[in-house]
Amino acid sequence: MTDLATRRARTLGPAYRHFYDAPLYPVRGRGVELWDAEGRRYLDAYNNVPSVGHCHPRVTEALARQAEILNTHTRYMHEAVVTYGERLTGLFDPALSQVMFTCTGSEANDLALRLVRAVTGRSGIIVTSNAYHGVTLALAEMSPSLGAHNPLGAHVRTVAPPSGADGGTRFAADVRAAIASLEEAGLQAGALLFDTAFASDGLRLDPPGCIAGAVAEIRAAGGLWIADEVQAGLGRIGSHMWAYERHGVRPDIVTLGKPLGAGHPIAAMVTRPDLLAEFGKKTRYFNTFGGNPVSAAVGLAVLDVIEDEGLMQNAAETGARLLSGLRDLAARHPEAVADARGTGLYAALELRGTPEAAGQGITWLTNEMRRRGILLGSCGAHGEALKIRPPLPFSPQNVAELVTALDAALSDDALLQTLGKSAQDV
Repeated sequence: MTDLATRRARTLGPAYRHFYDAPLYPVRGRGVELWDAEGRRYLDAYNNVPSVGHCHPRVTEALARQAEILNTHTRYMHEAVVTYGERLTGLFDPALSQVMFTCTGSEANDLALRLVRAVTGRSGIIVTSNAYHGVTLALAEMSPSLGAHNPLGAHVRTVAPPSGADGGTRFAADVRAAIASLEEAGLQAGALLFDTAFASDGLRLDPPGCIAGAVAEIRAAGGLWIADEVQAGLGRIGSHMWAYERHGVRPDIVTLGKPLGAGHPIAAMVTRPDLLAEFGKKTRYFNTFGGNPVSAAVGLAVLDVIEDEGLMQNAAETGARLLSGLRDLAARHPEAVADARGTGLYAALELRGTPEAAGQGITWLTNEMRRRGILLGSCGAHGEALKIRPPLPFSPQNVAELVTALDAALSDDALLQTLGKSAQDV
């Protein structure tokens, strides 16, 4: 393990990061479990990319079967690619009836930006204050979560996510102010782009409808709304297939990522035909393996599993147990926990103290939970909240295991010492 870490650092360089203080080395996965090189089992309560679970046999079989026959690109005809496009768009509002395939969510968001510029002629983009939207240069320039040393583009404005009972009103006012700021700089707002769970901003799913005013503002200014569903979509919130549906507002463009393929590199941009007609008049798009037959076979298998195994319903029912358990923990540990929130199998547990202090507490907590055999992440501008985002087959038994381990970790004096020491240092 030490030798592998040394080789990794020497070969891959310093820009990569580890999730935990002690690097994790998984070698096998199935469902919501991973096993490391030493044979230790971990409960995965973090990874959304393997949406239907790690190495689901129906998904791996579909991949292998099509890979043995043919893999080409979208300049050729293929039944599976068209069938998958029909299945996927059939899960959306009828107005969002056309799809273009990519390999990653970053590519899907980048394509959406190209579409916005081609259709509106505008370059101004509004994102949330700790957004993350991808790895390309264009998206890094509108992903403030990448850090203070990652410069935002001069054409980008940020707004706080909606939060609290009157969060929608503030969100709309901030978007209106951002539009005015772009105009003062001689730019026009082309799009409002946000993750529909506001996950990087600390997970803000409530109240339903809180985004409507902001969307109305961007449309009144002549711009479009891009709903980034890479993390929140595909049934994760339980009540709907796509998180934007919970707010009762239809996007102009929806972007999707690798959860479509349970980790296989398939992603997509779904939009209105009139927008793609305008885009197609002005330019063309080609992605060699975006939407290839193997990816289409995998995507179809993922949709079959979600439907046949009732995974959206599971997200609703198991997610309700998860949120109830987290709220019980908040009541049991008021000295440490500030808030428990979430919808479906997407939840956050925020710690008390200043954001900086809470962030240090979450760092301790995620490492402690990893030591206890459970994988979790963090969210928020300072990493002040625990991010809980497991694969969709997460069960009530998995919830019980998670809550029991969290209860023990939150009872540890080391956490309160970490929060207290941090609070005195800031």
